Amino acid sequence: MAAIAALLSSLLIFLASPLGNALSSNYYDKTCPDVESTVTNAVRQAVMADKKVAAALLRMHFHDCFIRGCDASVLLNSVNKNTAEKDGPANGSLHAFFVIDNAKKALEALCPGVVSCADILALAARDAVVLVGGPTWEVPKGRKDGRISRASETSQLPSPTFNISQLKQSFSQRGLSLDDLVALSGGHTLGFSHCSSFQSRIRNFNATHDIDPTMHPSLAASLRSVCPKKNNVKNAGATMDPSPTTFDNTYYKLILQGRSLFSSDEALLTFPKTKNLVSKFATSKETFSKAFVNSIIKMSSITGGQEIRKDCRVVN
Repeated sequence: MAAIAALLSSLLIFLASPLGNALSSNYYDKTCPDVESTVTNAVRQAVMADKKVAAALLRMHFHDCFIRGCDASVLLNSVNKNTAEKDGPANGSLHAFFVIDNAKKALEALCPGVVSCADILALAARDAVVLVGGPTWEVPKGRKDGRISRASETSQLPSPTFNISQLKQSFSQRGLSLDDLVALSGGHTLGFSHCSSFQSRIRNFNATHDIDPTMHPSLAASLRSVCPKKNNVKNAGATMDPSPTTFDNTYYKLILQGRSLFSSDEALLTFPKTKNLVSKFATSKETFSKAFVNSIIKMSSITGGQEIRKDCRVVN
């Protein structure tokens, strides 16, 4: 019986991660005990110089995990005829890769060939959230780095134009629930969006309306002024909420006021369960923070990868 129980428990661990990479919070305790403080130092330095780095690192982690699992495939450079994920259309505005490079360089000096780039990115996303006023959490570690990165696969990322059934499908394909969808959407409390991500809501919305009727008229008017019809301004756009460098629950309050930027944000109000969660998170930052932590741990445990890269931008 004991043998069967042991077999079942090891099978469950294997099933929990596609390649059997069981993650644990003490994974580097013996091999690289200073991993966390080393990553935190690199992130702190960057965020203190530019608070916008926090949003960039959180987004980078999401975009990594949604393609082939959290395997640092988003960090790989394009080579020869292969265009990598980071150069795919959906990732054109990803930045702050230097933070991961700096952390990796420091870790290679301390414990060469031990810490994966995927783990560095998961830790950096956590540190970024903490440094801008968000919750902290224990990051499970032991991810491996992937060897494949294709720009074409970035079409699998959830789009800002998605409706609720498309969002539901995108998240459930990755083992994530509606609760996870609403909690992780709260990452939109940080950062900035280019006009292209919400352009369809402020002009030629449909045959009947020029502007999305669910959008507050004053928000629509201000977005139309920063995003002119013939937009030649490369970085034109708007902040995701009025406090784009503070991790808070303002995002959910804005959704309820018709002041969210993306169709995919507004879509959370079109289904009873997700609408209820938006209201819940708008009422309590604490409730949101708790849910966000549970969901990001779940998302960051989708594993892929096969190796520990020496340089996060190239396969070994």
